Amino acid sequence: MKVVEQIKEPIYDEMELFEEKFTKSMSSEVALLNRITHFIVNRKGKQMRPMFVFLVAKMLGKGKINERTYRGASVIELIHTATLVHDDVVDGSNKRRGFFSINALWKNKIAVLVGDYLLSKGLLLSIENEDFDILKIISVAVREMSQGELLQIEKARTLNITEDIYYNIIRQKTAILLASCCAIGAKSVNCSEKELLKMHLFGEHLGMAFQIKDDLFDYGEEKIGKPLGIDIKERKMTLPLIYAINNSTFSERREIKNIVKNFNKDRKKVNELIQLVKDKGGLDFAKARMEDYQKKALKLLLEFPKSEYRDALERMVGFVIERKI
Repeated sequence: MKVVEQIKEPIYDEMELFEEKFTKSMSSEVALLNRITHFIVNRKGKQMRPMFVFLVAKMLGKGKINERTYRGASVIELIHTATLVHDDVVDGSNKRRGFFSINALWKNKIAVLVGDYLLSKGLLLSIENEDFDILKIISVAVREMSQGELLQIEKARTLNITEDIYYNIIRQKTAILLASCCAIGAKSVNCSEKELLKMHLFGEHLGMAFQIKDDLFDYGEEKIGKPLGIDIKERKMTLPLIYAINNSTFSERREIKNIVKNFNKDRKKVNELIQLVKDKGGLDFAKARMEDYQKKALKLLLEFPKSEYRDALERMVGFVIERKI
């Protein structure tokens, strides 16, 4: 049995029902929109975010969940899908998870409008059911994600980024969404404030590890979901590169920044930079930080009583840094 299927096993029935509810939450009277949302549903990924919502809710709710849990999972998935559709437009990406992106098939204008529609459906789902606490969690996440992306763009222009700024960017860009999934799962079963804060922090630590793992893919040799060196091509200053710069001579630093700024599409130069980062210990340093965040997440999780749901979340913690894509 694959790891993801093992993780999903204790919430299999809930995930099946969730898919029905999620599909219904996207319905529209516009035929074009229904065609596009049908396309989105049929190319879904691992659905890690709803899985976090259900596993946390069942762990804290002693195996019981409610309609708020389903709505919370739907809101997260609607908002997340909206951001992915908009990201593909911003990045000019023609592929998403091996399929053509919405903008590749229906052009940018329609893709932006579909993203707006999904965002509004997510917000309305919370408002119409007076889930204002859940709405606040996801609204803060959207604000943070937008700020994180803009901060990364700003730093890509100057290549002026410290390790602390990098952590701030990935906390806003990636970790906040996983933290929100865990917080929404907890909130939906009326947990205590202490439990809520713990689960939010658990998701944040795991999200940090997730993003560092994603950045390491840029330097790996195995066949993965994104091309080698794509972050360098996009002038993204990730942790392995920041470490290499901080541990280089003045002339090496100048050469590194020159490649990122002026030769980021030159395959030979990018390969040279990748090798330099490896030689400077950038990958080993990033792996160590990733494992630090993983351990912090696990420590928080193990403060809760043992259950099949906690076991599944433990597997999720392992999967995040062992995944191949």
